[in-house]
Amino acid sequence: MTQNSSDMLLTLAIESPNSTNTALNHRLDAWPPPEEMPITIDSQGNVVSRYRDPVWRLDPWTEKPTCLNFGLKGSRPSRISPENAELLKLLTAWWIWGPCAARNALTLRARFSTLRPLFAMCSENGVLASELDRFPLVIDLIGHSATPSRAADLLTLLHQIHDRRETLGFAILDKSGLKRLASSLPSHEERQTPYIPPRIWKYQVLRLRECIEDYLIHKRKIEQCYKFCLDAYAKNYGSLELALTQDADSCVAPFGQPPSASNAERTYFGAFVKTAERFGIAELLEKWVGREGTARKMDVTTLTSYLLLVSRAGLAYILNFSLMRISEALSLRTDCLIIENDSVYGKLYLLKGQTTKTKNDSDDRWPTSPLVQSAVEAMTSIANLRILCNSAGSDKCSGEHPYLIQRCAEPWIGQPRNLIHLQVTRQTYMVELGRFSKFFDMEELRITPDDLKLARLVTPTLSQEKYAVGKIWPLAYHQLRRTGAVNMQASGLVSESSLQYLLKHATRAMTLYYGRGHGNLKLNEATRQLYVKTMYETIAREFETLLEERFVSPHGDKRKAEMLNPISLKDIKRLDTLAKTGKIGCRSILLGYCMNREPCPFGGVDSIAHCGGGDTGRACPDILYDRAKIHLVAKLETVVNDRLAMANEGPLAESLKAQQAAIRNYKNAFV
Repeated sequence: MTQNSSDMLLTLAIESPNSTNTALNHRLDAWPPPEEMPITIDSQGNVVSRYRDPVWRLDPWTEKPTCLNFGLKGSRPSRISPENAELLKLLTAWWIWGPCAARNALTLRARFSTLRPLFAMCSENGVLASELDRFPLVIDLIGHSATPSRAADLLTLLHQIHDRRETLGFAILDKSGLKRLASSLPSHEERQTPYIPPRIWKYQVLRLRECIEDYLIHKRKIEQCYKFCLDAYAKNYGSLELALTQDADSCVAPFGQPPSASNAERTYFGAFVKTAERFGIAELLEKWVGREGTARKMDVTTLTSYLLLVSRAGLAYILNFSLMRISEALSLRTDCLIIENDSVYGKLYLLKGQTTKTKNDSDDRWPTSPLVQSAVEAMTSIANLRILCNSAGSDKCSGEHPYLIQRCAEPWIGQPRNLIHLQVTRQTYMVELGRFSKFFDMEELRITPDDLKLARLVTPTLSQEKYAVGKIWPLAYHQLRRTGAVNMQASGLVSESSLQYLLKHATRAMTLYYGRGHGNLKLNEATRQLYVKTMYETIAREFETLLEERFVSPHGDKRKAEMLNPISLKDIKRLDTLAKTGKIGCRSILLGYCMNREPCPFGGVDSIAHCGGGDTGRACPDILYDRAKIHLVAKLETVVNDRLAMANEGPLAESLKAQQAAIRNYKNAFV
């Protein structure tokens, strides 16, 4: 099957700093690749993986632990026969050097993960994947067991393989086999990412902020304690580098048990809790990572646990206020925060980082809130502490601007050092912070009827099994992105004043950059799309709720029906389209909603005189009064009456009287 086909690209397509024209893996001169062909090469030019290896490590491309396991070892059902493993290797090489090559390692891994179960299923049933057409029952098994979210990708990849069968030298399914597989694949109903109810969102974000602020209050003491502990280990082991080796002798550790006769030369600093008390951080450690049911029982690993907690809390805090993906936030470095001074809006905050979702871009921008500055400061402090240990590894983690999130590397935890320089592998929100029993009060995360009502209003497709009254809300990083986008649209669902306060800066920046467009800045396009998409969804959802009886037109039911004529309750997608094309529009004002699609010169936010007909005696024809805002109107009435009592005759008094009349008209509509 050896050939040198002109149909092959024959050059490496993966974009990586290690992918150069002179690299040993840059060009492929024969097909199939020879056994010794290098797959990945590190920054020093050393071969990390070769074609013959049962596992290909992609770390040099991804800068985090990533591998492709061809299943030659292990137990069923994940094990793959040697014959099928060779076919899978050939396909993977085709995705690296071929005409449909992947541009980044994550795309390569996604393709591999989509097809690997097929090869495992073939191996389990004693079938060679290239002869799968002869075994229709196995095709059905593969289809029924396919992951619904990957079903379409599986079919697409198999179709591409069939089209390129001459180049590859084999195919897996012909067209009749593809049709049979398609008929057995599960349908995938894509659910919208859940919106976190305001009460739960507020609780988690305030806990994150409290954790970050506590660190910043004690920052100097924590840094001093950390460096003292490193110096203590360096003193007992001879140097920090020796203390960081995996085979270091634990008998000479500076904390823990008093020295015995065999290690009498060791300097003993007493139990770590005494050191923590001396530096004034014992209560802090006890508050956040102390062991349940014990008092001040901690060792030096407690310090590592606390730093881990704060860095993860900072990460989640950034995600709450930036709409970044978790993978993008993990790529942030200590110089990620940019503050720009706008002549009109003052200070505006941006995060710069890397996105690989739609393109491999190491210099993208995300508008964010000034609140994020505290998280970046705390995480930078911890990153700089970790660098004191990590610098003994690769130069990728040292340097002027290291990653905000660094791997734990302290000598007292015995961390293997071969992966120290790589980016941290992401975990789920609840795994990251749920491991700290004192961080979240699970009762605060328990879903109430009001929580569920609000969540379903924004996410109608919410799983009834996973999200139910009495269950713990399963916080997830991707939910923060969706919830942030909804909250920043000022949807009216978030009524708590403290929550509004937390959001106001982020809302302004998002609206300025994404809503009005700042083309001169290189903003993250996927986040822009999410923001704009949510903006139209919010308009459509608000428009739909106007059918409720709480909304009335001062001009009667007929006028309300005219304004809401475009609504189809069963077709939210149509409402999205109508919002995008400008055929419907609604914006929240003090008295309810303004249905005018054009800019209004009379306000409605700072003055309600025209909206309620206080100036003309007849309310605006484009307004719907909202009964739920009666308490806000009552507060406004008090303010207007107080100001009118102190006002002299003139334009101000006339304006206030007009607002009084508008308020009376509003109240009369509900009598």
